Amino acid sequence: MEQVKVVLQDREIPKKWYNIMADLPTPMKPPLHPGTGQPVTPDDLSAIFPMNIIEHEASNKRWIKIPEEVLQKYLLWRPSPLYRAYNFEKLLNCPVKIYYKNEGVSPAGSHKPNAAVPMAYYNKVAGTKRITTETGAGQWGSALAMATQMFGLECRVYMVKISYEQKPYRRLMMNTWGAECIPSPSTLTQSGRDFLAKHPNSPGSLGIAISEAIEDAVTSKVKTHYALGSVLNHVLIYQSIIGLEAEKQMQKLGIYPDVVLGCCGGGSNFAGIAAPFVRDKIHGKNVKIVGAEPSSCPTMTKGPFAYDFGDLAQKTPLLPMYTLGHDYVPAPIHAGGLRYHGMAPIVSHLVREKLVEPRAYDQLKTFDAGVKWARSEGFIPAPETNHVLAAVVDEAMRAKKEGKEKTILFNWSGHGIIDLTAYDAFFAGKLKAYELPGHEIDRALRAIKNFPKP
Repeated sequence: MEQVKVVLQDREIPKKWYNIMADLPTPMKPPLHPGTGQPVTPDDLSAIFPMNIIEHEASNKRWIKIPEEVLQKYLLWRPSPLYRAYNFEKLLNCPVKIYYKNEGVSPAGSHKPNAAVPMAYYNKVAGTKRITTETGAGQWGSALAMATQMFGLECRVYMVKISYEQKPYRRLMMNTWGAECIPSPSTLTQSGRDFLAKHPNSPGSLGIAISEAIEDAVTSKVKTHYALGSVLNHVLIYQSIIGLEAEKQMQKLGIYPDVVLGCCGGGSNFAGIAAPFVRDKIHGKNVKIVGAEPSSCPTMTKGPFAYDFGDLAQKTPLLPMYTLGHDYVPAPIHAGGLRYHGMAPIVSHLVREKLVEPRAYDQLKTFDAGVKWARSEGFIPAPETNHVLAAVVDEAMRAKKEGKEKTILFNWSGHGIIDLTAYDAFFAGKLKAYELPGHEIDRALRAIKNFPKP
């Protein structure tokens, strides 16, 4: 272990995660028990999460020590490199310096192992034998498959059906790491069967897959817990290692960003890069924080702030968040990791406090930005990552229009090597610039009209 400590010292990986709950200027609304309407307690969550993770979920401590067993696994790819995108800057011809954290260097190819590894570790310590989860595009499912294999746990992943069909190699990654991958909605759970009876040809959604994974966990005869890849506080805490590294790397360069950006689905990679800089903004630093979401699933830009369930079957607590309604099934865009009806309560709170600016982009703009990036910087981005690239292009053009020099930092959340069919569809002209119509939002929100108001 002493040898590991020396290596960690040399690699300069942060030894603690950051919890922005400690610095919020106003308190967040609590999650509510769906039966009593009262704030949830740790015991209310114990059926699906181990208590060591629940402690982080409910924590207001600013710093949480990273266990050395987790740091050892992080050494496989952390610290992730901070690059400057010189060629992209040249292509855009705008007065900007663009820096990015390359989270695609992880074994699973995205930022998701940052949270998957500690979750697997804490479950192992708690005596868990098996973990269930959901996944959209497959990044989270593959990351958790890898992490559970590292700690000797079984893993079953419910993958949104449209992504299961669009991205077979994500499923094969999970299988290679020893996990079982099930297309959702499935016939393995009652919630899946009930949904299929009403919508037999549904492309699925993260809300449905979450319902199936939770039901599987609470009904299993083997000691099983559920793991969520985004949205909840503990996930965002574990992802903070991205922003903490970026902060230190930029300090070494003697620079500080004018704008920090990330793509937003449930909120994990965005909060991971943004949280330390939002802290600076809370304490007076002049920095803009931008979250980019799909126009087909415009949670922050068109949804109301309301209490809603995180899943279709209403098995989660009621969460205070921007939402399109728990029964909303997003259009089958290729950025499957961003097809979620709600936004993390922490990110939602930051948007309400005007500490974070949300923007929505259609998939034609995002793929155009992604192709420009690949042809200038070389790395092929994931469809999700293309959304933040569209926001980077947008911000660069604003700088040009304003005649101001800007330093931009963003989270390059993962590579798109396993998402090339999406690029094929883009080049073939099969993708549409879909924006969610107002009547669809009105329909989806009827499901929450009688819920408590935050």
